Amino acid sequence: MRPLPPETYRDLVSRALAEDVGSGDVTTAATVDPDEEARGIFLAKSSCVIAGLDVAFETFRQLQADVRIHAMRHDGDAVEAGPVVAEVSGKARTLLVGERTALNFLQRMSGIATLTRAFVTVAAGRITVLDTRKTTPTLRALEKYAVTAGGGTNHRFALYDAVLIKDNHARLAGGVGAAVARARAAAPGMTVEVEAQSLAEVDEAIAAGADIVLVDNLPLDEIQIATRKARGRAKVEISGGVTLDRMPALAETGADYVSVGALTHSAKAVDLSFEITLE
Repeated sequence: MRPLPPETYRDLVSRALAEDVGSGDVTTAATVDPDEEARGIFLAKSSCVIAGLDVAFETFRQLQADVRIHAMRHDGDAVEAGPVVAEVSGKARTLLVGERTALNFLQRMSGIATLTRAFVTVAAGRITVLDTRKTTPTLRALEKYAVTAGGGTNHRFALYDAVLIKDNHARLAGGVGAAVARARAAAPGMTVEVEAQSLAEVDEAIAAGADIVLVDNLPLDEIQIATRKARGRAKVEISGGVTLDRMPALAETGADYVSVGALTHSAKAVDLSFEITLE
């Protein structure tokens, strides 16, 4: 798993702190001596997969450049409830001011990683689990990174790095064949994927030369037929209504990929806490 480049999250952290702190933390300023030193520990309070530690650490570094950090776990690690994930030492005020922002990032990203790991585990290597573009605006890079921490695979990052022809594109272009031809001419060498909502559209996409056929909300038996039709000619991606309960059956269809919007739009934040004590 590639680490998350700092330039991906520095500005996000800065804006998150500005949103939360504003003109200052009045409670901390009123109750805590500015010279007090403290130690804070991140604790896992439920079983989860960790993701977003560097983003959480950046929160404290932006508040105090010489803050001291020690990670006991790393992104992608599965932990049970109880262990210390990481510790941060510095000014007590720094830890108090940064606590909520750091936890918001860490809990959200770890939630995505945890849900992704559940899907990947059920897939058992029989089908590749992909994410989608159904992400929180401005947080896509963090959320897609969290998917990889959970063992999933990123689909296209945005509109610019792959061609995905959906029904509206095909309709406006004059049909699937015309849409694929236009895409090949405009973006030579780029992967071309075509959405199909029926077996007839699967045939049309294969005949047009799609690299990947996205079978959208097809019943299980039709997915199996589509996979046989595409074998040796195109890859097949399953999409629509994908749940953990359905994963074993979907993994047995022979399709190459399954894209799961829920990984990023419906992941529940995991239960992590940040406990502070004076040094």
